[in-house]
Amino acid sequence: MGSRRQTLAAAALRGRGGAGSRFPFVILVFFAMLLAPLIFFFGRGLHASSYDNDIISVPGKQVIDVIINSTKDTGPYSLDSFRKNNLSASWKFVGVDTSIVTNSEVNQTAPEFRQEPPKLKGGNSTDHHSQSTDSPAKLARRQLREKRREKRASELVQQDDEAIVKLENAAIERSKSVDTAVLGKYSIWRRENENENPDSTVRLMRDQIIMARVYLSIAQMKGKLDLYQELQTRLKESQRALGEASSDSDLHQSVPMKLRAMGQVLSKAREQLYDCKLVTGKLRAMLQTADEQVRSLKKQSTFLSQLAAKTIPNGIHCLSMRLTIDYYLLPLEKRKFPKSENLENPNLYHYALFSDNVLAASVVVNSTVMNAKDPSKHVFHLVTDKLNFGAMNMWFLLNPPGKATIHVENVDEFKWLNSTYCPVLRQLESAAMKEYYFKAGHPTTLSSGASNLKYRNPKYLSMLNHLRFYLPQVYPKLNKILFLDDDIVVQKDLTGLWSVNLNGKVNGAVETCGESFHRFDKYLNFTNPHIARNFDPNACGWAYGMNIFDLKEWKNQDITGIYHKWQNMNEDRALWKLGTLPPGLITFYGLTHPLSKTWHVLGLGYNPSVDRSDIENAAVIHYNGNMKPWLELAMTKYRSYWTKYIKYDHPYLRNCKLNE
Repeated sequence: MGSRRQTLAAAALRGRGGAGSRFPFVILVFFAMLLAPLIFFFGRGLHASSYDNDIISVPGKQVIDVIINSTKDTGPYSLDSFRKNNLSASWKFVGVDTSIVTNSEVNQTAPEFRQEPPKLKGGNSTDHHSQSTDSPAKLARRQLREKRREKRASELVQQDDEAIVKLENAAIERSKSVDTAVLGKYSIWRRENENENPDSTVRLMRDQIIMARVYLSIAQMKGKLDLYQELQTRLKESQRALGEASSDSDLHQSVPMKLRAMGQVLSKAREQLYDCKLVTGKLRAMLQTADEQVRSLKKQSTFLSQLAAKTIPNGIHCLSMRLTIDYYLLPLEKRKFPKSENLENPNLYHYALFSDNVLAASVVVNSTVMNAKDPSKHVFHLVTDKLNFGAMNMWFLLNPPGKATIHVENVDEFKWLNSTYCPVLRQLESAAMKEYYFKAGHPTTLSSGASNLKYRNPKYLSMLNHLRFYLPQVYPKLNKILFLDDDIVVQKDLTGLWSVNLNGKVNGAVETCGESFHRFDKYLNFTNPHIARNFDPNACGWAYGMNIFDLKEWKNQDITGIYHKWQNMNEDRALWKLGTLPPGLITFYGLTHPLSKTWHVLGLGYNPSVDRSDIENAAVIHYNGNMKPWLELAMTKYRSYWTKYIKYDHPYLRNCKLNE
């Protein structure tokens, strides 16, 4: 018993002593248990960073709260939301799937958003998946994606017209299934807003007339005879009230009443007859009909204007007749011009002028002589037809061109110019050509009548127009000659043209290639193999009307023979339509020397915007086009350049009432 107590006492003494030694150990164990999770997560974080952040770090409370509060059922979490809430782009939810990417610091002011490769199953990370996002392979893939995006964008931007038309057609087809009921109070004949335009009433009446015609047709189709009669009555009233008015001031005072009456009938018709498909179809038919009428009228206008361009006004016709009568009353000895020895002198300045218009020819000669430094060295060779031969002679006998020499010839007296020698004469005499020009029943449909009406111009029937291709035959003793049209005005001395070096070329002319419609493909048929093989469609055209011709080179290179060859090939008009410029372009192809544009300015017969400074600085101005200066349809702004060379107080001009 005693020994036992001793043993217990000893144990108790050892326990008290042992407790003092074990207390630090207990404290160490306590802190170890407390710090173990922190050490674990810290170690895991360090370990993850060694694998290039392959394993996602634990999100902070701020991140989790934002995701819980911001996730919507409508779709993925927006990247903009992350930027606004200062979160990493790695927290992007699509449904229930997540992409495991690196998480940058949550509270960073300007976070770097990077998407990392997903974690491998089983948590194994390899060196391949720990490569940097900026590796060459990823850069190459990124560049490839960028190129594909750019390509798709360029394809969308550069959609061609055909694709747009397909889209529009598809939209039209879809629109057919849409409810066609009239929405709101809108109607084409009612004004929802006041229009301050002074012609608004005229336009309103025209709109009412259009809609009345539409409903008139539908009413007849559906058997609404009472409404049909009412619409027809109101339509006639509106048409009579509108008349030829072009502004509201031209309308009668009763128009407002008629507008209201028509509006009431149209409202009634809309309630009973409106059908979107029927109305749309009728409007389309009316539009197509109006378009066809406009095109037909434009063709008629073109033909008539071309015809007017060659029509001689009554005053000029009167002048020609009076001069012709007086010429044939002259004795033979008084019908000759002086200084006939100059006609074949190659050292003088020779002009060729082919015309049947006495007044126009006089302007060409007068303007040339008045601006010449030495008129005595200028020789004018005029050729006209037998109808105007007497008038042309009489005019210049009465009004000689100062010290200059002049001579008039009749083209019908050129016996060598016959159908055997000249292809165009043979073609003009053919039955096919006569039918082309003089057939009573010309095509009436738009498609068959679409051939260029201007090539039916009567001037192309005259040999005066084709005589320019026979200059060496007409003037065999001359070396150079300046060809002038009768619709030009000379404003400066032209003697400098004879000293221009043509560099072996035959024709000196001003080129007209500043605009696309003056290229060869405008005049020639490049679908024909003969044309396509021999000429460039983009070659520059040049102007007939003021041309300096080297007649020696002309003969050496047989220019007339070249012209005959191509004219024979064009008997069926397959290479070009009628005219002299297309065969001129062909004949002198590669043989034309370009002159300075200041020598010759064109367009005064069709272009209202020719620069005034160009006109005033030009040596020759040309009224090419339909608006000739001697016609009423001439442009007033250009006419004074021509009329200043006419003496309107001349007795013949006064008698024929040829005045301004």
